[in-house]
Amino acid sequence: MSFTYPVSRPALNGRELEYLTATVEDGWISSQGPMVRRFERAFADYNGTAHGVACSSGTTALTLALRALGVGPGDEVIVPEFTMVASAWAVTYTGATPVFVDCGDDLNIDVSRIEEKITSRTKVLMPVHVYGRRCDMDAIMDIAFQYNLKVVEDSAEAHGVRPTGDIACYSLFANKIITAGEGGICLTDDPKLADQIAHLRAMAFTKDHSFLHKKLAYNYRITAMQAAVALAQTERLDEILEVRRRIEKHYDEGLADVPGITLMPPRDVLWMYDLRAERRAELQAFLADHSIETRLFFKPMSRQPMYFDPDWPSLKASEFAEDGLYLPTHTDLSPADQDFIVSKIRAFYGVR
Repeated sequence: MSFTYPVSRPALNGRELEYLTATVEDGWISSQGPMVRRFERAFADYNGTAHGVACSSGTTALTLALRALGVGPGDEVIVPEFTMVASAWAVTYTGATPVFVDCGDDLNIDVSRIEEKITSRTKVLMPVHVYGRRCDMDAIMDIAFQYNLKVVEDSAEAHGVRPTGDIACYSLFANKIITAGEGGICLTDDPKLADQIAHLRAMAFTKDHSFLHKKLAYNYRITAMQAAVALAQTERLDEILEVRRRIEKHYDEGLADVPGITLMPPRDVLWMYDLRAERRAELQAFLADHSIETRLFFKPMSRQPMYFDPDWPSLKASEFAEDGLYLPTHTDLSPADQDFIVSKIRAFYGVR
């Protein structure tokens, strides 16, 4: 179904076409093209980190980060219950086991419950900055220090949240704050980790490129064409985040007094405008009838078929999954568009 007010739409009104055209004209369209290095440098500089390694998706970024840290069969990685399933899949791809921790009121991992899940096999903590809310990284880094663990941040939805852990991983999918259509990038201050991630993403060729491969690796490379788009997006990231801050404020003001709607805590950066709604299915159908797209919250990891745990206790993540949804959130959304969306939500709940 095509919506007049889609949940997301990429903002491609910077130098994307200029950079993409230059890449095609100079012939360097593969992962060896200079645009890849330009994007990696620009995104790392923006975030105040030493090294950026771009790859084919946010999921592959997480997988590469875990592999670079030596995660493999027999290891455990602590992952939030409330996240997109790719966070857990990246752990499974390495042969390790994801161990789930429920969320708090802000949807992020409940830091107070992490330590009870740590075992002798735990190797990495993977906090996820859900919908653009920064986790309590000070507390998470303290736990990692106490237990000698590494930290991989899933920042897929949080461009503009500066890295704190050993490696931070971002998605460049079309619905993210900045995009390349598809793609991802790992950020780290550790040159050895950066080298290992780059080595693993490109099939672990030896330096002489003799087709001798000493370890299992991947073809998780990004193309120069994708990097050209991502570079142009990075140049406008501050502008994009500012527009999204205005969108968040506009929704907050328009929906604050609506009975049946529960607003969520503020976001550090706005990926999607999330809320909790009574009679959610009816509201979603009503908005769809007015060409307004909405999306449901993530399903808890312990309710996913491949990780299903029938004995898992009642989860806060399950409560959010029952009534949560998010509204159209993108930089082409005008105040008038938001007013229309808000007016329909207010009408549904009988509020003028």
